[in-house]
Amino acid sequence: MKYAIYGAGAIGAYLGAKLCLAGEDVTLIARSQLPAYRERGVRVISPNGDFEAHPAATDDPNEIGPVDYVFLTVKAQGLTHIAPQIEPLLGPDTSVVSAQNGIPWWYFQKHGGLMDGTQLNSLDPGGIISRAISPNRIIGCIIYPATEIVEPGVIQHIEGDRFSIGELDGSSSERCGVLSRSLINAGLKCPIRPNIRRDLWVKLLGNVAFNPLSALTRATMVEIATHADTRITARLIMEEADSVAKSLGIEVPVTVEQRLVGAEKVGEHKTSMLLDVEAGRSLELESIVGAVIELGEKMNIPMTHTRAVYACTKLLEQTLTQPRNG
Repeated sequence: MKYAIYGAGAIGAYLGAKLCLAGEDVTLIARSQLPAYRERGVRVISPNGDFEAHPAATDDPNEIGPVDYVFLTVKAQGLTHIAPQIEPLLGPDTSVVSAQNGIPWWYFQKHGGLMDGTQLNSLDPGGIISRAISPNRIIGCIIYPATEIVEPGVIQHIEGDRFSIGELDGSSSERCGVLSRSLINAGLKCPIRPNIRRDLWVKLLGNVAFNPLSALTRATMVEIATHADTRITARLIMEEADSVAKSLGIEVPVTVEQRLVGAEKVGEHKTSMLLDVEAGRSLELESIVGAVIELGEKMNIPMTHTRAVYACTKLLEQTLTQPRNG
């Protein structure tokens, strides 16, 4: 199979390296890491064993041409920029695998019911992404591995090897079967989920609370979950998010208390948002928190605690990414 991985940061490079070692035709599309990928390939440091791979790498989709699968592993806030640029990668049967955290722009595509086709302005301002990528191409994907770039071209794989996938309408498809077998052959777990949106909410229920709280406090998940006051705040945010999920017909099969206990067990783990704060990067705030607030407002659900933490985190992001006068 021929793959293009657009946004080859820590997750994208890790995935691309695994597929490359399994004999797949993989090209990484990257910017800041491109010189390292071209010169030395990708080196992965993992508790499961270190390895190296040398997939092709470019910053120009025109050099690749149509592929079987495009993985979008760029942060959600980068999609409006890259979506119009993926056209050279799209053949008649190309599938686009959306692998962002939080609520994806396609959430209400092939959703069914009264909200079918609804667009969330916080995720897709002006419908730029939706115009560039047909919903018929999309395969939903939820990423579970924790990775980070420790130096150019070197990826620290901390834990996890699961990439859950699913069709937006819950149907079984040959393309999902082919993709799943390909990732499994590469040494990854790739279950095909009949309700990808429910799986999405299972992960989001924790992220919506722990990501912004970690960004604000610089604390790890276990520190937030075991500190009396932040544990209460996390619980209240998760309860608000759970109410939004229920209003959309999603029964999250994990309780808020179970998520808090799970966070304690994770230990001294930094969230992706905290890593972005430490690196001075923009935050994946709208897909993880802003979209949940927008949905809550549509459902007339009070989002008091989520909104308060969101506002503080949004101001923090502004201080990180905008130069100050003086």
